[in-house]
Amino acid sequence: MAFSNLLFETAGGVVTLTLNRPDVLNAFNAGLRRELTEAFQRIDADDAIRAVVFTGAGRGFSAGQDLRERGDAYETGNVPVLGETLRQEYNPLILAMRNLPKPIVGAINGVAAGAGCSLALACDLRVAAGNATFLQAFVRVGLVPDSGSSFFLPHLIGAARAAEMMFLAEPITAQRAEQLGLVNRVVPAEQLLPAAQEMAAKLAQLPTKAIGQAKRQLNLALAGSLEAVLDEEASGQAMASQTHDHLEGVRAFLEKRAPNFLGR
Repeated sequence: MAFSNLLFETAGGVVTLTLNRPDVLNAFNAGLRRELTEAFQRIDADDAIRAVVFTGAGRGFSAGQDLRERGDAYETGNVPVLGETLRQEYNPLILAMRNLPKPIVGAINGVAAGAGCSLALACDLRVAAGNATFLQAFVRVGLVPDSGSSFFLPHLIGAARAAEMMFLAEPITAQRAEQLGLVNRVVPAEQLLPAAQEMAAKLAQLPTKAIGQAKRQLNLALAGSLEAVLDEEASGQAMASQTHDHLEGVRAFLEKRAPNFLGR
């Protein structure tokens, strides 16, 4: 099947999977979430595919959830409860990535924000362009981290650094991300895709089943259960999505003004 929101290109046992909504910085709508999950399921089922490069078209990797997808609801105050969207769409996508018995190399071009940051963190390895940034943007719109961020971040950079990114919602540069251990390497923007594809090509020549088992062991070695964290994120998001501050945050974003959070 053809994808309308993704580019799916294969060469030498490597799939380059590209988010393809560049006009909105590859923000996630229902179609993109569905197609991404289907793409990873297709990759899992195809023995000829042995590694994945995951990137975004245009100026950024992904700005996260497309807030305009539910803009009408926010304008009327009929705020959606977001927990079910996570359980039914985002969480299966994250699990499809982490349970894929093949390595995923994230090629992070430009911004990776909100759920876009989460998906970058769900990759096995990350190569970042020099102009890339990582942003836990959730509190900017009165929400909590989701799509696995509260699982991956503390394991990658420690609880204190994770709290700093989550609570302050300040962007982290690619260079700082490399220092913290958030990415494996940083390259000039024009070298990003070749560098990620070269890494994936090397992985594709290695024993794929052994790498898949090693990935499974890494998943098991992490303290706590990803499934439990994903479920807790969905419960937390269901609560946060019904607060005044979330409605205010989204309205301020849509109206291009500073939000006035009231703590309720």
